[in-house]
Amino acid sequence: MRALVLAAGRGSRMGALCHERPKCFVELDGHRLIERQLAALRHAGITQVAIVRGYRAELFDLTDVVYFDNERWAETNMVMSLATAAEWLRCAPVLVSYGDIFYRSEVPRALAGTTDPLTISYDRDWRRLWARRFADPLSDAETFRVDASGALLEIGGKTHRVEDIQGQYMGLLKFTPTAWSAIEALLATLEPPVRDRLDMTGLLRRLLAGGSLRIGTIATDGDWGEIDQPADVALYHAMIGGGELQLEPIDGSAISRSQRAGSLA
Repeated sequence: MRALVLAAGRGSRMGALCHERPKCFVELDGHRLIERQLAALRHAGITQVAIVRGYRAELFDLTDVVYFDNERWAETNMVMSLATAAEWLRCAPVLVSYGDIFYRSEVPRALAGTTDPLTISYDRDWRRLWARRFADPLSDAETFRVDASGALLEIGGKTHRVEDIQGQYMGLLKFTPTAWSAIEALLATLEPPVRDRLDMTGLLRRLLAGGSLRIGTIATDGDWGEIDQPADVALYHAMIGGGELQLEPIDGSAISRSQRAGSLA
């Protein structure tokens, strides 16, 4: 099993925390997000990991990963970052993770064992976290519905009804070559400006509308998070200190950095 971390974005909403470094370099309890992801992926049994770089690509100092580069990171969205790793996606299943999230190894381990062409993870206990992050949780939450078998029915819409939200998509998913073949066929039908602006939930919604590809799901209950603004970092540190959030342990075998001068910790 391989894994791919999409870490090309700048994180402009993070202000000074990302002024001179990629968003995945933001630290949580003493370790960068990218290091926390590598630890969770490696502990889940995934031995090959690649990172899609973009903003400040030269700062990436991890030596035990493969790098892909989205040189158009400033003018494209996440799906085009994903497409830079097409050679991996065409030949074997790949777990794909957003670069600005953290999670425990149980989630990628569960994803690795799924059999659907495309599977995404979601948090059933989303309201507990969203209530801490937002004055009005529904202002940021998006629709998410699955059927009795766990197949995705709806994702990424706006709603004022909590009944429309069975969970929140985490930004951690698994593609098989079958799914990627369908996605490449879909992308070929879109005009370049539309492809460039396409985000992951937009892609999932288009696949659902096409109806030819089952999108499976796996659920978790907390112990993950996304970082979109500086207040998120402060919140997660408070949750860790209060015993509300358990992070994946990090050991020296999970990450390896180069020792070149000027690498950013």
